[in-house]
Amino acid sequence: MDLIQIPSVEDLFWYVAQNVVGRLNFVDCVIYQADDDQTTLTQVAAWGEKNPFGRSIINPLVIPFGHGITGKVAQTRKAIIVDDLLESQNYIPDTQPARSEICVPLVFRGRVVGVIDSEHPEPSAFGEAELEILTTVAALAGAKLELLAEAQRSQQRYRDLLVSHDRLTEETSIRKALEAKLFEARRLESIGKLTGRFAHEFNNLLTVILGNLELVEAAATDPGSAEFVAEAKTAAERGARLMRDMLAFAQRTRLEPVAVDLNEIITKLCDTRTADPAPKVELILADDPWRIMADRKAIVSALLNLIENAHDATPSDGKIMIRTENLTHTLSDTGPLAASLPPGRYVRLTVADTGVGIPHDRLPQIFDPFYTSKPVGAGTGLGLSIVQGFTQQSGGTVTVTSEPGCGSSFQLTFPAIP
Repeated sequence: MDLIQIPSVEDLFWYVAQNVVGRLNFVDCVIYQADDDQTTLTQVAAWGEKNPFGRSIINPLVIPFGHGITGKVAQTRKAIIVDDLLESQNYIPDTQPARSEICVPLVFRGRVVGVIDSEHPEPSAFGEAELEILTTVAALAGAKLELLAEAQRSQQRYRDLLVSHDRLTEETSIRKALEAKLFEARRLESIGKLTGRFAHEFNNLLTVILGNLELVEAAATDPGSAEFVAEAKTAAERGARLMRDMLAFAQRTRLEPVAVDLNEIITKLCDTRTADPAPKVELILADDPWRIMADRKAIVSALLNLIENAHDATPSDGKIMIRTENLTHTLSDTGPLAASLPPGRYVRLTVADTGVGIPHDRLPQIFDPFYTSKPVGAGTGLGLSIVQGFTQQSGGTVTVTSEPGCGSSFQLTFPAIP
């Protein structure tokens, strides 16, 4: 290993003591490192008889700045050669007293970062040649310290760049997700406004048609005519129901919210719905669910829509699960609720199944009005649109997760009554 390849400050000090000073005819070498406060020196590397333990220093010597020859050099930042230590008042005797000593400061960016010290058992063992050698070694060590510091700065800049890149990627993803949600909300709002206006106007026309059909039916004497009128009334009533569904999707339905216990509604609905025993319906209801303010008929309609969809998607040996649970949403929470609902208490209604699931590319479309995966004539495609419109009109939100071949889970979250 050469000086350039040394990876750390610790390795540098040991390399200088053992592989540089130790090979330049010095009988020993001790390197001290200064603390960040520039108050003390601590022995960190050694060579010769003062280093019998390899790269391990037992009970390293600590010298305050200004104490002894080494401390004076650290304080004054000037090299010192002492020809006879017996005549020096600053000499701190070692276990093996020496007679002469040379000490050179390690300076880096205007700060003393350490001291290179060497002693000799003979007096006047050091001169200008040794001083020049150790001064050069100290300068090379200082240059290497600069390279190590620059490497650390580069690594830190690289780590900071990675963190910034990750943060930017995350923020970009969040922004794109919010833009997609905003676009979807505006799209559905536009469709809802158009649908609501159309449904309202068409419903008025159907009201007139139904009224006149009733008058015709009352005045008709021919049995054949009465049959035609009845068919016309049936078609008009179906149209009226369709218009009511469209108004519900457009959130134009006049709701009558009351305090509701979801467990009670679910239990009654499942008790009366016994026509299709398969697939099995499992209830997992909260022990003491919080009450919510919602239109009772609208909840029943939404629940029926979800159960009917789950029933159509689930084989006879599958399972439909209906769950209620209390939730406390806080600012620190993450997930779908975090972006759509303010902090507070909520009650979640979940209808899940083990059916065929929904392809991932179709999930964004399932709440669109008139979208359906059922055969022609098997549905209007307004069921989930109505569920979403009613839930949002009630101050809640709808989320869905699905995995093709494994099933789907619809979660309706309503604000709880304070």
